[in-house]
Amino acid sequence: MVEERLQRVLVIVGTRPEAIKMIPVIRALDDGARIRPVVISTGQHTQMVRELFEAQGKRIDADLRVADPVHDPDSGEDRRPTLNEMVARVITGIDRIWRVQAVPERNRSDGRRGPDGALACLVHGDTSSAAAAALAAFNLQLPVVHVEAGLRTSNLLSPFPEEGNRQLISRIAGLHFAPTETNRENLRAELIDDDRIVVTGNTSIDMLEWATRQPLDFGPGLEDLIADPDAPFVLVTAHRRENWGIGLDRIAAGVRALAERFPEVRFVVPLHPNPVARRPLLAALANLPNARLVEPRGYVAFAHLMDRALFALTDSGGVQEEAPALGTPVLVTRDTTERSEGVEAGTLVLVGTDPERIVAEGSALIENPAMRAERGSRRNPYGDGTASARIARILDAVFSDDPGAMSAREREVRAGVRRRLGLPDPIEGGA
Repeated sequence: MVEERLQRVLVIVGTRPEAIKMIPVIRALDDGARIRPVVISTGQHTQMVRELFEAQGKRIDADLRVADPVHDPDSGEDRRPTLNEMVARVITGIDRIWRVQAVPERNRSDGRRGPDGALACLVHGDTSSAAAAALAAFNLQLPVVHVEAGLRTSNLLSPFPEEGNRQLISRIAGLHFAPTETNRENLRAELIDDDRIVVTGNTSIDMLEWATRQPLDFGPGLEDLIADPDAPFVLVTAHRRENWGIGLDRIAAGVRALAERFPEVRFVVPLHPNPVARRPLLAALANLPNARLVEPRGYVAFAHLMDRALFALTDSGGVQEEAPALGTPVLVTRDTTERSEGVEAGTLVLVGTDPERIVAEGSALIENPAMRAERGSRRNPYGDGTASARIARILDAVFSDDPGAMSAREREVRAGVRRRLGLPDPIEGGA
């Protein structure tokens, strides 16, 4: 098959977590013969996303650079773009790529301009990049495919803006890849047709299995933990927008109290690039001898840290999925979580931002190895490491003109999605 004739899908990534979860899908599509991914980075986390792609030997075809500074004419200085400014940049950037020759020649066919042969636009999860890209694709009448669909708290303010973003994407997506049966039932409760929902597992587990097979590495500044494999440490991350302000102050206070109570335990804190998320942790922990405040880790290093930690204290969605897969308990510094399966399985415990609760639950895990082992041994509900292969196969079955032999379920999904999108089916009897 000639490369230029391959059918294409747009794949949108914006943040580091999106890149972590979409790279396995891109790899699975590259390994297949029928559909080629055209990767658009929104630039929300430009450097971290680029490093991940380079480490995997994968290309980025266009970068929208939505996080570039905005010049303020009133002050004469540059500033960070607002959330709405970034959303607007994503929408107009994708529109420009669609209409202008901004994608490498190898990803265009018949000498025409732009990725005009694209079959669909894949977005992931609940970021503002994903919601904006989905809306842009919808306005271009390009089918939207939602990876990691169906997560819900049903509270538009928690997490903010993620809950609103994913509900918006669900309303306009034609095909939904749900990580778990619970996510599938959430979508069905919103009257989304079952023949447009496929349960796949979470692609983060696919990436995690690759990462933990790589040589042991914790990144710069933590070499002593490599040298002393018995050194106990707790992994701490905090960055979510809903916790900005008093929430992060309270989390930092809880971590400080734990660190003072257990001076023999190190607290490894990879700091988020955003100054708003960094400042409270730096202010509370910088002078503690057992607090290790480090710059963001590469994915392999972070995966090994999750694997070795006594437990993780986090507001991150990805850590809630990945740490339990490694047998590491998680304390979640949020009042609600869209990953209810982990709470039900006992791998996650919600502690909110209350310092006293953080200290109580953290102390119990540090002091009780049997509790850590029991929680770590519970079944991880988020997949078996083959989600990306399932996604690639369904994309081929639904959108390809020549999908090959299909199972009965694949035929059902193909018919349901194409009917919903108003797409003719060139396969005789396929619709």
